[in-house]
Amino acid sequence: MKISKVTPLLIDQYLLVQIETDNGIVGIGESGAWGYLESSSVAITKFADYLIGKNPLLIEHHWQYMYRFSHFRGSAIMGAISAIDIALWDIMGKHFDVPVYQLLGGKVRDKARVYYHVFGDTKEKLLSGIIDAKNSGFTAVGHLTPFLDEDKSKRYFKTHVDKIEDAIETVRNYRKAVGNDVDLCIEIHRRLTPTEAVQLGRGIEEFMPFFYEDPITPDNFDEMAYVAEKINIPIATGERFTSLWEFQMALSRNSVQYVRPDVCLVGGISGAKKIASLAEAYHVGVVPHNPLSPVSTAACLQIAASSSNFALQEYPTGENDPPKSKMVSGAPVHDGKGYLLLPTNPGIGVELKKNAIKDCPTVIRKVQTRLHEDGSVIDQ
Repeated sequence: MKISKVTPLLIDQYLLVQIETDNGIVGIGESGAWGYLESSSVAITKFADYLIGKNPLLIEHHWQYMYRFSHFRGSAIMGAISAIDIALWDIMGKHFDVPVYQLLGGKVRDKARVYYHVFGDTKEKLLSGIIDAKNSGFTAVGHLTPFLDEDKSKRYFKTHVDKIEDAIETVRNYRKAVGNDVDLCIEIHRRLTPTEAVQLGRGIEEFMPFFYEDPITPDNFDEMAYVAEKINIPIATGERFTSLWEFQMALSRNSVQYVRPDVCLVGGISGAKKIASLAEAYHVGVVPHNPLSPVSTAACLQIAASSSNFALQEYPTGENDPPKSKMVSGAPVHDGKGYLLLPTNPGIGVELKKNAIKDCPTVIRKVQTRLHEDGSVIDQ
């Protein structure tokens, strides 16, 4: 069996890759470099020159060959390698007629607990979102900010005391709204300084968040460790990391209690499985990052199924609605009780629909970063 064709596919706001073999098996994968999908697509095309004619089952060899080809990597390149890696695992699963997790040692659970995305540019919408999630059977909600998901074109300003006290009160209201029936995964999106992160973290400790995600920019491992040391809430980070070694640096500093590898960014299923194993040695849980398409969700579930330290799976909105529902068949199914059922089909379990490209035209993300009232750049 040889690889005969490698095709990057910009579908809606996602980048997929389709790898075909000379015996008719087709694998699908996804890049998680969502801000730079055009660049990641070019990298896939470049790697295709190497892959065509090769045995698709030599996954680790191909991973090492692409990764070590050049020392100039970053998210666009790692997104490309990740997409290819997922597609190759998909091919291997189909070749042996088993789900990918069976090739990773078999499943250690029958279903994967998930947290549901909640968005809102007002407090009322956020509260309504977590109540709706609870009523839909979810036992955890995430992407849940105490600062609102506001329009990035709107300049931002709050006094320090107003920002912190208002955020604490918002989390208090989240807890009141759902009681102890729903875990709250508090998402900060790197909006705070280390000092602010400690103040807010201490202020919301009593509401027992499941985790406190990216309270500061994750670039400085020592500063994240400082925040982790000062509060009694687990830190979740890693969605922006692109390599096993970044996770090692975070883990060795005790700066993270839940690692957040993006399967579509850290080197695919191969990279994510290594990160899960590394985290296990530190008694750290795994919460795969997943703001992408059902292809990413299906790939994440292979890690959830086969990793003993899996804790929770991010489950984005709209998996069963257009445009996502027009992209693939076999999308993972929510059981109505807060879990996704593990796929049983060979490979990662999903197939690209025949008219996906036509039904889901490309959507290009524009460069937009929020500004402070004084004109400086802020994170959101």
